[in-house]
Amino acid sequence: MASHRAAKANRIPDELRTRERWVRRSVSKVPLTTAGKAASSTDPRTWTTYEAASTSSAGVGLGFVLDGDGIACIDLDHALTPDGVPKPWAAEILRQAGATYAEVSPSGEGLHIFGYADVRQGRRIRRSGGFAVEVYGTGRYLAVTGERFRGAPSTLTDISALTASLTA
Repeated sequence: MASHRAAKANRIPDELRTRERWVRRSVSKVPLTTAGKAASSTDPRTWTTYEAASTSSAGVGLGFVLDGDGIACIDLDHALTPDGVPKPWAAEILRQAGATYAEVSPSGEGLHIFGYADVRQGRRIRRSGGFAVEVYGTGRYLAVTGERFRGAPSTLTDISALTASLTA
């Protein structure tokens, strides 16, 4: 079990793992402390280190809190076909994101694209075709799987132009 955790940790970027902004999460994606109590995406007293969160048995998985320090996430729900191929709209966003960390979401149908951007006001954007894209940089947490999408790098790069174009 410890070697499995170590392998998964190596897939999560250092830029995320070294920040004390980790929580656990319930099946319904509610943030939890390592003791299994309610955590908050706006209260740092409920966050912990990656090491503490990854070794806790509370809930069913990990979450990372966005606190406005320049790390942002683009959340693409229902972005993958049943065989794991990005839908055309998601493939275009991935292309625009460039070489930055992207992972498959817990549902197995979505993607999280992490990078650097100053996103003060999170947004859910509905696009024609019925899909939604969420862009967040503060006051939110995301369930993190460590399941890198198709060899995405385990580093973060600047995605500010993409987040600006999505929220314009």
